[in-house]
Amino acid sequence: MKIRLLFLILFVPGIISCNSGQKRENSQSGPGKKEMAELNKYMVQKDRERIQNYIERKGLEMTESPAGLWYQIKSVGNGNYLIENDRIVMEYECSLLDGTYCYSSKESGPKELVLGRSEMPAGLDQGLKMLKPGGEALFIMPPFLAYGLTGDGGKIPPRAIIIYNVTIHQQN
Repeated sequence: MKIRLLFLILFVPGIISCNSGQKRENSQSGPGKKEMAELNKYMVQKDRERIQNYIERKGLEMTESPAGLWYQIKSVGNGNYLIENDRIVMEYECSLLDGTYCYSSKESGPKELVLGRSEMPAGLDQGLKMLKPGGEALFIMPPFLAYGLTGDGGKIPPRAIIIYNVTIHQQN
């Protein structure tokens, strides 16, 4: 009985103080969920403003999808709209919003991919489903629909807004 009492007197206050110190330290170490959500909203809004300024400067007529993808369909194409699991061959040019060249099928050849299954930005996957074989479009993707906070590990840096000009040549 005395040992239990001694244990309670010596160790419990120490454990409580360690735990409360960790809670204070954790709460002071960075922004919480609410602050992060506000920061994210701010960044998305700033990206949207940058895209809108670009569209205005270039005199483009583009539409924003509910998901935040900006698009201009130059030619819808023929046949059926592309859907999940369709195999396509795509020619493309990819650049950053500031005009910096990233990638092109002129140097790497047309890209063969399966919609919804290939490693491509979510915005490109969404945009391609607005086309039919033979279709052409311009897509502008904010970072959250492109390569996000990390970039692609190559020519596309973190948090980049990217532009894709695409042409769908065939559907297998």
